[in-house]
Amino acid sequence: MGENAAPGLISELKLAVPWGHIAAKAWGSLQGPPVLCLHGWLDNANSFDRLIPLLPQDFYYVAMDFGGHGLSSHYRPGVPYYHQTFVSEIRRVVAALKWNQFSILGHSFGGIVGGMFSCIFPEMVNKLILLDSPLLLLESNEVENLLTYKQRAIEHMLQVEASQEPSRVYSLKQLLQSTSSAGSCMRIPSGSCRPMSCS
Repeated sequence: MGENAAPGLISELKLAVPWGHIAAKAWGSLQGPPVLCLHGWLDNANSFDRLIPLLPQDFYYVAMDFGGHGLSSHYRPGVPYYHQTFVSEIRRVVAALKWNQFSILGHSFGGIVGGMFSCIFPEMVNKLILLDSPLLLLESNEVENLLTYKQRAIEHMLQVEASQEPSRVYSLKQLLQSTSSAGSCMRIPSGSCRPMSCS
């Protein structure tokens, strides 16, 4: 942390995700009730630098940078930034932090995404605090089914990712060494590289 760090900041975090990492900042007491702070669109975790020191310090505040914001990795080219994707990011972050229950402090867009998370995972959220965010009004007999579906989809995606072995990546040098030392073609799983003829 540099000399310009926010007052009371205790750590800066990098949480691994499939496309890189989610950056976050933490303040307060590690033993305190956890609060996840979500920034607005085109903003980042630094938007909480001046607010958090004014709040009670017996809580543990973590402000995350959504993917593509602040110090977090951008998504791969062609992957859109959807609300649902940001909801999944929250689920990834709280899993990495090993939080079963926590409160959300969301500003603007962060409040919208935090509200969506609260609807999909209500058992995980103690309190939802919205700053400059519209209220979420949900009406319909289908809402419960939709939320259950979204929750299961997110949980399934995380389980599949956790069960997969990391992709093997071969450098050109490794490929050439293994084919020349073996004297024949090397078998590489499909999708690892483009097929070429071996002669």
